Order: sequence, then structure tokens, then C-alpha cells
Amino acid sequence: METNSVAFFRDQNYPELPCKPIVAAWKVKNPQNVGSLMRLTDNVGGNRLILLDDENPKRESSIKKTAGLSFNHVELEKMEALSFFEQIPEGYQCVALETNEQSTNIFTTPLPGRIVFLLGSEMHGLPEDLIRRCYQSVHIPMTGLCKSMNISQALAVGLFEWQRQQLFNS
Repeated sequence: METNSVAFFRDQNYPELPCKPIVAAWKVKNPQNVGSLMRLTDNVGGNRLILLDDENPKRESSIKKTAGLSFNHVELEKMEALSFFEQIPEGYQCVALETNEQSTNIFTTPLPGRIVFLLGSEMHGLPEDLIRRCYQSVHIPMTGLCKSMNISQALAVGLFEWQRQQLFNS
């Protein structure tokens, strides 16, 4: 059976989220990852992806190819990490999605309704000084032998757990 996902989800009548998530990522190298982050942000109604301390130019065509239609729905911004924390909208709390000594299990941790997810680079994660500036830090439990996850996979888990808590946690 073939399903047209646009028609399918239009007919589901899911409630709207009370606020939009914001996604920020530090030193992402791969343009396909940027496109995937844009698409995931759009999946839950977000419209901002912020690249922090972006060091290398990325081909827009590669980002567009992966982002698809989401390229037109999500604003892609670049800024310095230090100024980022000063520009978080009032009422929003920054949550590091990162494995570290202070992080808690994302599935057992209440996440703020007004959230900024902060993710680290593909190779090195987030530096400790950025983690310390966050409201909280959460990790994704991995019970298998592989203990790493692509940045877009991690964001998918984070965003959809946040959405579940906001809409379906009765």
C-alpha cells in the first residue's frame, strides 16, 4: 500500500505544539547533516536552525538536496557560540543533547516546553564550556554495542521525545 504522507498527516488532526523548538548545532562539518537537521526541525514545526562557530563554507545545493522542501521552511542562521546564549529568546531554555557526566536520560527527564536543542559537532560533540551554559544536559540511552549516533539521528530522537512530552504525555 502506498501512502501519501502529506495527505495522511493532514487527516490525522494532531494538535499543534504550543511553541516552536529551536535547534542549534556547534561546528557541523557535513552539509548533508545540515540538510537533515533542517528537515527534522521542520518535521515538528520548528523554523530556526542555528549553526554555531561554523568554520567551513557548505554548498547550498548539498544542503537543499537533503533538506528538500524544508529548506524553504527553516531559517538557517550562523552565529558565534558566545553571542548565541545572549540571543536565546526569553522563556526558552537551552538543553544540550550530549553524553556527559551531568547528563540525564532523555526518556526519564522532563524537557522544557520552550526548548532550544544544542548539539555538538559530528567528531567532537560539545565542549564542556558550552554544556555548562545550558539549562540541562540529556543523553540518549544506548544499550547496544555501538555507543554513538549521527547528529541528525540524535536530533530526531530528541525532537520527537520533546514532542511526545508536549502533546502525548497525559
